[in-house]
Amino acid sequence: MKLAFSTLGVPGLPLAEVIALAVKHRYQGVELSVHPEEQIRLGLPSRERDKAAALFQAAGIEVLGLSGYSHVAAPGDDCFVLDEVRQLLRLAHDLGAPYIRVFPGADPTRLRQESDAIAIRRLIGLAEYAEHLGVRILLETHDSHRTGLDALRILGPVSHPYVGALWDVMHTWLGGEQPADSYTALAPHLGYVQLKDIISGADTTPLPLGSGGLPLAEFVDTLVGRGWDGWLCWEYEKRWYESAAPLPPLLGAGRNFLSGLFDWRI
Repeated sequence: MKLAFSTLGVPGLPLAEVIALAVKHRYQGVELSVHPEEQIRLGLPSRERDKAAALFQAAGIEVLGLSGYSHVAAPGDDCFVLDEVRQLLRLAHDLGAPYIRVFPGADPTRLRQESDAIAIRRLIGLAEYAEHLGVRILLETHDSHRTGLDALRILGPVSHPYVGALWDVMHTWLGGEQPADSYTALAPHLGYVQLKDIISGADTTPLPLGSGGLPLAEFVDTLVGRGWDGWLCWEYEKRWYESAAPLPPLLGAGRNFLSGLFDWRI
């Protein structure tokens, strides 16, 4: 297993300091949130891209993926969504990241089949470009498609190796899906897994790993039992929860917690 953390947990922190935290606490990678207020954003000049990539390479820390905010199942102009995702793919390629994240984001007032068809059409239209750049598009289990079976309604018909799944375990759990069922649905498409912990299903404020309401041991047992050996990313959403404790002091204990669950395989 390889372990990463998301920059959502350290909003605004300079990349050099993010990398230093990863090195100090023995995380092999970092997931970068692509946000207008962050150093990594759409439209980043080429010189800044090269500088960022060099920082990660020099430290031996991998850029796991770029977390974008495009909604591929949302109504509206295809051209806007396609252009935004293509920009994200180019940015990931320039930074050496193998994955980008997109959301479903379907309109809840529309028929499910209509929203699925929008996402399928757009992802098929993006797949060849993603393959050309060597970057996989991962549809996160989130919002309108929060379970593995929801995501599979899109990923199955797309059926392209450069379009896959990002398993956010909180959302499949909130959707009432058992970890084993989520894994079965997502495994043929799975890029990597986002782990986190929260207060409860009614309050998703982030907590240190192992101190909240998510059954993390059950998710880990499922992954280990199925022989999965990919990336795990701790997504601690400090950016969206101002009251949450700072992430840096929690990183060491979080790594130790996960290593214990995985019998020190990370």
